Amino acid sequence: MPKKKITSAKLRQPNGHFSQATTIEAQGHLVFLSGMTSRRADGTIAGIGNIEEQTRQVCENLKAAVEEAGGTLDDICRVDVYVRNMEHFEAIHKVRRQYFTGIAPASTMVEVCKMTSPDYLIEINAIAVVQG
Repeated sequence: MPKKKITSAKLRQPNGHFSQATTIEAQGHLVFLSGMTSRRADGTIAGIGNIEEQTRQVCENLKAAVEEAGGTLDDICRVDVYVRNMEHFEAIHKVRRQYFTGIAPASTMVEVCKMTSPDYLIEINAIAVVQG
């Protein structure tokens, strides 16, 4: 059963790339993806100082993790986004639109003052429901 977007006329419509809520029949298995940063598999950090490049690498890391679990980015129903600067909102959503091309996941974004590396500008964790 595919993910469905829930939209209420009683709520303001999202100004970024996310759904107010999503629903899916949980006939598959839940996959909890830890916070992904812009660290590449070789240990280097992508896009130091560049939010779009870092967001792209974070999305690639999410994609790799969910695919290893047997799913796709379309199976991700929820993301939590931690950013160092909320002024990057539009740039982050620009990249997210390139990766989450179907129904966007439900999302929360918060600005934080520190991450595990001072070079990180963004971190995203996720929950997916993978069918089968």
